[in-house]
Parts: sequence; C-alpha cells; structure tokens
Amino acid sequence: MKITFEDIYQLPKVLTYIERADESLRVMGYTEHSFAHVGKVANTAHAILLKLGYSDREAELARIAGYLHDIGNMINRKDHAQSGAIMAFALLEDIGADAEDIAVITAAIGNHDESSAFPVNPVAAALILADKADVRSSRVRNSDFATFDAHDRVNYSVKKSELRIIDDTYIELCLQIDTEICAVMNYFEIFMNRMILCRRAAEKLNLHFRLTINQQRIL
Repeated sequence: MKITFEDIYQLPKVLTYIERADESLRVMGYTEHSFAHVGKVANTAHAILLKLGYSDREAELARIAGYLHDIGNMINRKDHAQSGAIMAFALLEDIGADAEDIAVITAAIGNHDESSAFPVNPVAAALILADKADVRSSRVRNSDFATFDAHDRVNYSVKKSELRIIDDTYIELCLQIDTEICAVMNYFEIFMNRMILCRRAAEKLNLHFRLTINQQRIL
C-alpha cells in the first residue's frame, strides 16, 4: 500500500509515541520535541524536496519521516534515531506500507542524529536539514534563565530562523540572534557537528549549505 501522511498523522499509536517521547525529554531537561517540532520538520522536509523538483512521492515520504523521526526518544535519548527507525518499521508494516517506502523512511529516521547520521538518500538529507534548522526560542521550556544550559541559551537567543533555497544552488539557514543572550560564536561552537551534517545533506541534494547569523556569513 502506498501510504500517505494522512494515514499516519492521526494514528493513535503515533500520537501516543510522540507525546511520550517528548514527555521523557521534558523530564531530562531537553527542549521541546513534541507536535510543534515534528510538524515543522515534516512540512519543511516536504517543501525542500518539492522545491528541488523531486517527485511528489519522495516529498511525501520525507513528510512522513519528519513526523516520525523523534519517536525513539520514548525509549531513550541515546541512539534514539535507531530506536525510532525500528519503531517506525513496526508501525508502517502494521498499516501495510510498501517495503520500499518503509526502507526509505526508516533509513532517513535512523540517519538524522548528528552522532551517527549520514544522508543516505534524498529523504534523509531533507530530514536532516529540516530538523537541524528548527532552532527557536519557543522550544525552550526552562523558565528560569539563571539555570539555562548552553543549548537553552542558544535556542532562546534565536528570534528568527529561516531555511531557504537560493537559485537551486544554495540552501541557507538564516538566523537572527540576540547577542545579549548568546554570542554568535557560541551557536557555532555548540552546533558545529549539526552544521557539518547539514553541509553533507545539502551536498546529497546537489546544493551548497550556508549559515548566516545576523546578516553575517558564518559557514
């Protein structure tokens, strides 16, 4: 069966897994990984592939992978990409998804975390770029600024984030940061591995990756 995003969007198991995964991360002090995050990642990954002329089917698979990509956090933050891929495999098999679609989606999910990721296909590349571009103050849940860790400060400092494709040549992450909260170099230091992964993902899509912070080219 050629599954669609709508087939999994309101699936009770999927809703539960996303909620429980985010609940676990909240207890551990991580930023928001709930419906706002996975929904944004799903839609951004979908839009990237459509913009670049990939098929509607590949874009649909990227949207599904984006929505499911963090369910592995329900089990543990460590190796959550691989756990999530296994969980997604079971969910997709259960609803009768085609083996080829399952293979693409699970490979993308299993390769989205910077500790072990590689853009193995266009869907994985789009997922990586969409996931790493979701940096925003509203993801910070800690209300006590005095106890912010480095990731809280970086996310909280971002007042505007935009991922855009320029002339089918560049994909650029443009950030507006409040430097009173976080220095520009702090962002780059903390998220350097993510930005390197974004560059690899861009190359998979025959693009060059650029990072611009406060109108200054960083990468």
